[in-house]
Amino acid sequence: MVEEETAMNVSVDRIREFLARHDRKELNNPALRHAAVLILLFPKQGTLHILLTKRTDHVEHHKGQISFPGGARDTQDANLVATALRETEEEIGLPPGVVQVLGLFDDFETPSGFAITPVVGFSASLPPLSPSLHEVAEIIEVPLELFLDRNNERVVKMERKGKIHEVFFYNYQGYEIWGATAAMIRGFLTSFTG
Repeated sequence: MVEEETAMNVSVDRIREFLARHDRKELNNPALRHAAVLILLFPKQGTLHILLTKRTDHVEHHKGQISFPGGARDTQDANLVATALRETEEEIGLPPGVVQVLGLFDDFETPSGFAITPVVGFSASLPPLSPSLHEVAEIIEVPLELFLDRNNERVVKMERKGKIHEVFFYNYQGYEIWGATAAMIRGFLTSFTG
């Protein structure tokens, strides 16, 4: 067990170092609404997992889809890290104090008009979580290695605004992870692993 923890700590340290030197892409288009999500990594059964949520059918955007916890920036948020942590606490009850922020990754533009900043964080252990009944139907814990194995991805070419885009899909225990969530995970892991 000690060896597994050491291996995970090295991985987390590598991610922190990568984000510190990564020249991240920022979207400063005033037509886009700024938002932030939390890519939360945590150990479970000796391997790193990512925490995702299934959105309810009551939310305004992306009903029923698998997503990261997060949302639109409010005027009282000091920065986008604060946005991601506040929204995560509101959505799933995760206290900000248990999250070690490792850094920020590239902004991502969604078809719905958002510039999303992924905030990458780590928690050594998850406390009991309490999802918001209005926003979150389920909390899903997905092994990171699912996204590292290219055999687990499906790519579909879709047209948007006259351009063809590759859209990535992953399936995990009956959940379909796609769209912005899948693209952010794939973009981050591809950059990180080289």
